[in-house]
Amino acid sequence: MIDATTVRAVNAMTARWARATATDGGTVFTAAGVWPLLALLAGGADGPARRELEGALGVGADAAGALGGAALGAMAAMAGVDAATGLWTRQDLPIRPEWEATLPPGVRSALTGDSERDRKALDAWASQRTRGAIPELPMALDTGTQLVLAGALTVRTAWRQPFRPAWLKPESGPWQGRSLAGLSRTMEDLDGVLRVVPDTPAGPLTLSGIAGDNGLDVHLVLGAEGVPGGAVLEAGTGALAGQYAGWPGSALPLGAAGPGVQVMDVPSWDPTPRVTLTTPQFTVRARHDLLRHDELFGLRTAQDDSRGHFPGISPVPLALSAGEQSMTASFSAEGFWAAAVTAFSMGVGSAPPQRTARVIVVRYDRPFGFLAVHRATGLVLTAGWVTEPEAGSETMW
Repeated sequence: MIDATTVRAVNAMTARWARATATDGGTVFTAAGVWPLLALLAGGADGPARRELEGALGVGADAAGALGGAALGAMAAMAGVDAATGLWTRQDLPIRPEWEATLPPGVRSALTGDSERDRKALDAWASQRTRGAIPELPMALDTGTQLVLAGALTVRTAWRQPFRPAWLKPESGPWQGRSLAGLSRTMEDLDGVLRVVPDTPAGPLTLSGIAGDNGLDVHLVLGAEGVPGGAVLEAGTGALAGQYAGWPGSALPLGAAGPGVQVMDVPSWDPTPRVTLTTPQFTVRARHDLLRHDELFGLRTAQDDSRGHFPGISPVPLALSAGEQSMTASFSAEGFWAAAVTAFSMGVGSAPPQRTARVIVVRYDRPFGFLAVHRATGLVLTAGWVTEPEAGSETMW
């Protein structure tokens, strides 16, 4: 089981990253794929670079390496999650054995110095570890590259209750008039699948939890119209952690009870309360230059190539030259799939019925967020913001 301190730290990084990156366009990212690598780097850093990494990680550097290695092992052991680590170094670059011991065993390979050959080897690793979803390592290599530390993360789950195709043509908002590839399902567990949080820093939120069959859940998050995606995702992460009080589905009042939520009493022979959830199918892809947000990740000083910053990794002075992440995520009628590769490189420093039923209708028919979460620990594995759902057919309905 992953350490609770690590879960809080990773989720805090998820919230900060959401605020920084989810602005106008769609995106997807995984702090769970970055945090362990940063923790491993922090364990070998010194001086200002070490202190900056500690601030970004939320843990001390003395413990970071062990926590990062343990996090990688714990994620690899989760059902539906595959986590892999790769370390490539120049053959003449000495690596301190005590630092290498914090990595999973058997992950180290050699860089030949032939950029084209090394590129092919690293791209093959990325493709293999993500089942072809990420076909290449998200960074350039050159003859000065001394070390590459990479992580691959895939997340997959099948819904306990699949969705069915549904009519979805929004009448207002950014998607107004578009025929979307809608998905819908009706459930009787009002409290298990729906929560409205009326008061967060981003305003009211609606969260719909969709249970996978292997201990993973995907939570759709909808805010008020016009609220930026980063603010909605940041507040949604806090809401899942219990930071804000909310109402379960069974406690919602009649009428407009939250963003995208309508509660009604309708004539019915069956008085069983139910909730109908409608959302578009989507695929989101993104590539992130982590050094554009160097303060968020504690990487500002580590880029200064006038000196080395990682004496705990190698006696050769090393400075960070690149840090990037490529990711894709898909939500379909059957389940959820996401894959990411994160990499850091270093160079040398320098009919009239008689009864009624309570019906809750939830529609995600404008931009919304999603959070894929490990149910047992609350670890947010992936997060994203959907602005371009998949198109539907005008004639299929």
